[in-house]
Amino acid sequence: MTQQTAIKPSIIIDGVRKRFTLNHAYSLKDTVVSWIRRRKLTSEFEALKGIDLAISEGESVAVLGLNGSGKSTLLKLISGVMEPDEGEVLTRGRVAGLIEVGAGFHPELSGRENVFLNAAILGMKKHEIEARYDEIVAFSEIEQFIDQEVKHYSSGMFMRLAFSVAIHVELDVLLVDEILSVGDAPFREKCRLKFEELIAQRKTLLIVSHDLDMVRELCSRGVVLNRGEVVYDGPVEGAVRLVES
Repeated sequence: MTQQTAIKPSIIIDGVRKRFTLNHAYSLKDTVVSWIRRRKLTSEFEALKGIDLAISEGESVAVLGLNGSGKSTLLKLISGVMEPDEGEVLTRGRVAGLIEVGAGFHPELSGRENVFLNAAILGMKKHEIEARYDEIVAFSEIEQFIDQEVKHYSSGMFMRLAFSVAIHVELDVLLVDEILSVGDAPFREKCRLKFEELIAQRKTLLIVSHDLDMVRELCSRGVVLNRGEVVYDGPVEGAVRLVES
């Protein structure tokens, strides 16, 4: 009898809550008027309300929902950019995240210098970066601008370089948050093919996107958030139908 290897979880999210304090006074005048009228200057917003999820090694999962539903907050917690107020987030292996355009880039440094900086942040050793540097730059298609300070880059150029660095890391989990929306059509297609390559390699993908056609093509599972709560977790087609309705 053949013994099957148990599938290990790549991500475990256990009872996670995240709150933010909202400031309602945007000037000295607002502060004084609110103080005189005894209005609260701040309020608490609960972005995630006790999220429980387990994502297996090799799964491709779409996280869907309206703006403000908690999708980006969830990815930031998984990436380690933020910590939960309650609960626990556990990840297995090396996590690479494309959470915000230009995140991890220093505006005063050149593209070349930022490749080394960003790759180091993602856990690559100097010799690993040097070995993959030409491949990273070639994929980004911005060779002629690589020695220019990135503060002069467009959002599309930021995205190309950030995506190229992230996918050339020896990653186990890739987090993508709507970042590909700033790219042109040929580059988005190039990225889609890279996603398919990572899926074939049994890497774990967690994708936040409003591109439902891409989600259908790349993901087998969909999680829908609404006001910080999971309202659907199942086959991706059901998640897409719920979002479209």
